[in-house]
Amino acid sequence: MKQNSKIKAFTLSEMIIVLILTSIVVGLAFSVLGLVQKHMSSIQQNYNNTTVLNKLETALWLDFNRYNSIAFDALENELKFATALDSVSYKFHENYILKEQDTFKIVLENKVFYFVTETVEEGLVDAVKLETTKVLQNQKLFIFKQNDASIFMK
Repeated sequence: MKQNSKIKAFTLSEMIIVLILTSIVVGLAFSVLGLVQKHMSSIQQNYNNTTVLNKLETALWLDFNRYNSIAFDALENELKFATALDSVSYKFHENYILKEQDTFKIVLENKVFYFVTETVEEGLVDAVKLETTKVLQNQKLFIFKQNDASIFMK
């Protein structure tokens, strides 16, 4: 009686083709993963920038409406808010804005100060327009306050 000694298995060429196809699929998966990670990183950076800008806008809006006297000192590059009991200032630097212990990492392209609808270089202020750089998509902030009669009586 003759026994069948042939073992059922894949040939060497079939195994090589499977390994080649698997390496191509794995390579594509890793390249797509890299693209997804870059995209997620840019989304996170954009979110962080927008959050910092929103915090600055909120802080300025609160201070504009809380303090009676607002003045810009061009020599010190500082926006000063004051009442009889309290004061706070925003110091504009090249790469950030400093408010007491808060640091807003925002690069400004331009800042314009207004008093009674006229642009001013320094002195009393009742509105400010801040323009960011391309890093923050050239966003603009405009913060103002309603003047009361006491500001004009001085």
